[in-house]
Amino acid sequence: MSIARVGIVGSGIMGSGIAEVAAAAGYEVVVRSRSQRAADAMVAVLATSLSKQVEKEKRSRHEADEIAGRVTATTHMGDLVGVDLVIESVLEDLSVKKALFAELDSICKPGAILATNTSTLPVVEMAMATGRPELVCGIHFFNPAPAMTLVEVVRPVTALDTTVRAALDFAAACGKEPVEVKDQAGFVVNALLFPYLNNAVRLLEQGVASKEGIDAAMKGGCGFPMGPFALLDLVGLDTSVAILDALYDEFRDQNYASVPLLRRMVTSGRLGRKTRRGFYDYDR
Repeated sequence: MSIARVGIVGSGIMGSGIAEVAAAAGYEVVVRSRSQRAADAMVAVLATSLSKQVEKEKRSRHEADEIAGRVTATTHMGDLVGVDLVIESVLEDLSVKKALFAELDSICKPGAILATNTSTLPVVEMAMATGRPELVCGIHFFNPAPAMTLVEVVRPVTALDTTVRAALDFAAACGKEPVEVKDQAGFVVNALLFPYLNNAVRLLEQGVASKEGIDAAMKGGCGFPMGPFALLDLVGLDTSVAILDALYDEFRDQNYASVPLLRRMVTSGRLGRKTRRGFYDYDR
């Protein structure tokens, strides 16, 4: 399976990051946004990211211009008709993703691989929403996509070996370290990470230590680059609850049952950096 043109559905932080990574690897990229405003914002974010790399002498201006020139922004799904691989990076909602995969199946050319950037949801559910389940897999980049080296390539039971091999080769060509994983909730990273984050909130709720103390302990005692509360704010508390819910639905393990304090934070609108208030407050 030869991949030359890549489509991305979703132009948020992850979508724009994946677009930059793929374009930097030499792929022609088409990014589909829901609105012209979102498309323009994605182009601006890409330009800013590339300019910063030029300022830091990580790329030449010529290289940056070439990368930007490989990315096309559109609001029309029909512009994905000629791509060899589509990666969706939309809302972490299974019903939304299944509807999108059904639409992509009707638009994309026969033989095109349809992939999801989901971090937790069952890939097989999206595969079975299409008429090409053998060509569907997960390609899970981590945030921020240009900086993070890991990509989880998720193999649902329906996928052909050639589909998974093409996804692994694509991730490697993007300069990433692909790891093939089984299609089960959380895959590797989130299945290990979110019980840790959840239990950190439980310690705070129990009054074992302050959030600052717990963050300092995990940084100083385990060598982590940031503590669990700073990481929760970065991921987003609403996203974290959604991931925990998906993990709990599959495994029924109490470590995945989000603690009441975390749910109350979401109810109150304190979602982390995205709302400038989470476990910590951030300058507006």
